Amino acid sequence: MFNLLLQVVQPITTPLCLLSVSSLLAVFLWSILIATRDGITRLKQLHQVPCSRCAYFTGDYRLKCTVHPCKALTEDAINCLDYEPTTHPPQSRTKTCK
Repeated sequence: MFNLLLQVVQPITTPLCLLSVSSLLAVFLWSILIATRDGITRLKQLHQVPCSRCAYFTGDYRLKCTVHPCKALTEDAINCLDYEPTTHPPQSRTKTCK
């Protein structure tokens, strides 16, 4: 009886399992593609933050910006009205011996 049932069910379950595994793999790859695309979009947006090129940016983790310390290095700083381009190159924090 069991062998007869197995002979009837096996031709149906084999393609069904193949289809379900293929579908799960496709959904997994699709979600990876969507996550990668969203990550790249987010990185492009974060690279628009101009704080590191601003004259008011201190580079100190305690006070990042003297004008807007809470907005510094966040998305709120993208269109900062107080942005002033740096006129001098960044200084090295290490002192050289003469």
